[in-house]
Amino acid sequence: MLRCDIDYTMPLRDVSQPFVMTLGDKFATDALAVRLALLAAVGDIVGLAGELGAGKTTFARAFIRARFGSTEVPSPTFTLVQTYEGVGAPIWHFDLYRLQNSEEIYELGIEEAFETAISLIEWPEKMAGNEPLDWLELRLDPGDGEEARSASLTPHGPRSADLLVGLMAVDG
Repeated sequence: MLRCDIDYTMPLRDVSQPFVMTLGDKFATDALAVRLALLAAVGDIVGLAGELGAGKTTFARAFIRARFGSTEVPSPTFTLVQTYEGVGAPIWHFDLYRLQNSEEIYELGIEEAFETAISLIEWPEKMAGNEPLDWLELRLDPGDGEEARSASLTPHGPRSADLLVGLMAVDG
């Protein structure tokens, strides 16, 4: 069982408000990504929000490697989408930073990803007005140390709320 020092600042199993945690270093950020990766299934959509350098791509790399092992995970900044297939659910990793119009997401095959894969979406705010009905928003912000982050998770729908409750479950 992977354990890390994560400071939970909200009561467990309450998904009516964003779930906020402090990630003390890169290892804690990776641990959160691994835990979420192990819970995610086809149809789950995770939006990774935060400023440049907040750790979105680092989080996505840890998530993808948790599912597919030590595979190369380039940033999709220029290709806009990278797909990963192997044992288990495929993953589509989107980086929407360079989109000029939110409707451009449909040119990337995003609807297919939503139906047939786990979707990781960097810069989900670029979907404005075209967001999926059910997705988990994970916002990363700088913390009190060089590698520290504040992570805020907000479910947008019942499926993502269930995913968040699973993530928040206390290890037995």
